[in-house]
Amino acid sequence: MAPVIPSDLPGADLVRAGLEDLRAGNVSGPALLLLGARERLRQSGIELPEAPIDDPERALYLLLEDADPSGAHARYNALRQRLVSFCTTFEQLARRRDS
Repeated sequence: MAPVIPSDLPGADLVRAGLEDLRAGNVSGPALLLLGARERLRQSGIELPEAPIDDPERALYLLLEDADPSGAHARYNALRQRLVSFCTTFEQLARRRDS
């Protein structure tokens, strides 16, 4: 059973969008972001569908660079930070639920 992702968590919108895209077979920015954190998400109980991407973090950066070459680095870092915030908060909720 997939865990419930509360909508008020930081970055929950990205995680939901990425999961939807992966389930539909779309390799989007949010999907690549999740694939880059596959192991941490898996440890939190969020399983990702398979996707044929060898280096999702590089693919995400290149996607962002295509859209905005001068802002790619800042955008990449902002997306990663939102995902880290989501993971940290989601893990804290899980620990509270389990105790």
